[in-house]
Amino acid sequence: MLSDRKAWVLFLLLATVLGTLLIWPVLTVIGGGFWVDGRLTADYLLGVFKNPIYAEGLVNSFKIASGATLLAAALAIPLAWLAYTYTFKGLKAFQAILLVPMVLPPFVGAIGAMQMLGPYGALNALLGCGPIDWFGENRYLGVILLQALAFYPIIYLNVTAALANIDPALDEAAQNLGADGWTRFRRITLPLLAPGLFAGCTLVFIACFTELGTPLIMNYTRCAAVQVYDELKEISASPFPYALVTVVLTASVLLYAASKALFGRHAYAMQAKASLPHTPKAVTGWRGVLIALPFLTVAFLALLPHIGVVLTSFSVPGAWYRSVLPAAFTTANYQEALGHTMTLNAIRNSLVFSCLAVVANLALGISVAWIVVRSRLKFRNALDGIAMIPLAVPGLVMAFGFIAISGKLAGTPFIQHHPALAALVDIRVNPTLFLVIAYAVRRLPYMVRAAVAGLQQTSITLEEAAANLGAPPRVILRRVTLPLITANLIAGVLLVFAFSMLEVSDSLMLAQKMAYYPITKTIFELFQLIGIGRYLATALGVWAMLFLAVTLIGSSILMGKKLGALFRG
Repeated sequence: MLSDRKAWVLFLLLATVLGTLLIWPVLTVIGGGFWVDGRLTADYLLGVFKNPIYAEGLVNSFKIASGATLLAAALAIPLAWLAYTYTFKGLKAFQAILLVPMVLPPFVGAIGAMQMLGPYGALNALLGCGPIDWFGENRYLGVILLQALAFYPIIYLNVTAALANIDPALDEAAQNLGADGWTRFRRITLPLLAPGLFAGCTLVFIACFTELGTPLIMNYTRCAAVQVYDELKEISASPFPYALVTVVLTASVLLYAASKALFGRHAYAMQAKASLPHTPKAVTGWRGVLIALPFLTVAFLALLPHIGVVLTSFSVPGAWYRSVLPAAFTTANYQEALGHTMTLNAIRNSLVFSCLAVVANLALGISVAWIVVRSRLKFRNALDGIAMIPLAVPGLVMAFGFIAISGKLAGTPFIQHHPALAALVDIRVNPTLFLVIAYAVRRLPYMVRAAVAGLQQTSITLEEAAANLGAPPRVILRRVTLPLITANLIAGVLLVFAFSMLEVSDSLMLAQKMAYYPITKTIFELFQLIGIGRYLATALGVWAMLFLAVTLIGSSILMGKKLGALFRG
């Protein structure tokens, strides 16, 4: 146990670091939109809504996020309810397949979906019809569909966890009082389910509202995320990009705050275990097949983009045209992709950036968790709240803020007179520092939640016993605490490392020089190449998919059912 004095010192140090890394970029974005030419003004913020292009982008982003969230909820909630109520042969396998979309960035899946649903794709060949563009002129419907299929596992995990915490005794008591099934669901289950459901839907809405890769691949430019990306070149010349990002930030934060205000306390109360274990009803025969059918349908739809990516990666360039399957297969795409100069460089860059982000996250995550769980400080929960900021602030906004900070720092006389510092803080020269910081802060909540879970499960009496024997805090941490929470920390490290390797928004925006492209930026750039580009991009995407799948499996083995807690609001 730390003394109150040492705990305060650590608290202030962490608050300073997190404030610099998390709050400074946000304030920079807000300040750029409100503080113009030395005066405070709301003209540019109001101008965002008056500008028909920006206004249309915001409305379209809201439509995309709303549609994708509703569709994702429509897919996830019935499946979670069926998995809670019934058990049948193969249920665990289906549940594992349902989480597959988490192992591939949505924009990579968009490449496979366009190959299968394009005018000359597999679906038209299967139906034997003409060159129908299934996404058509309204490509935002395609964005909605792909984002819903990519993000519904977040809602599924939240709803499943919430259902597991509902005490079956409540339902049994209502049934004994004569309440029918619909009444029990409406009056008992749904209110208790609401916190987890709303938390999952909030995270999905924010992710879809600011997701950049899928609209770019779908060539749907009339949304706020792509408009922010396109305005990067104007970041130092006009306050409008700052104002636009401020509006995006405000919408995301207000929604997240609303979810916490409405359901925060109820969500906390739901964390206790049920007094009676829930026993799902075992079904076999045709009833089992009937209940398994929704799982099979959603799994098939969710896997279609991945199937398209895999088939494209093995296709001979030009061989998949007006046919259900490629006419010829090859492994040359993998050989060329993994041997391509840009690809090898990207893998090396991503490994370096992600490893550095993991080191930073370990130090910050363990320290924050220690203050939150082991200290008696009055404001310790405020530190936990600061660490959770990345859940409410989209990566798009954070990346924009880092670019603005980099521009301001690089323009100061002190930095300009020191070439080494200029190379460190100027994204246009070397984005390593800001990519590492962005990766670290974006996944900090995962590490904090993993470390907090480990400390909460570890009895403090072991640490107190070591302290009574004269061991200093650093020895207690190294010899007692860390060995006991190693599994949780490894799970957190694996998730931080894997999702950093496949981070999209930060990579697309911050990596502006080819020598420093990470994997996701390289996939996007390869896709732009005429001819063999999409085949190399999908081959690299399959490698990334397999990498993250192995990581999630390892994390699931280490944390078991607690893995879902890392993806909650």
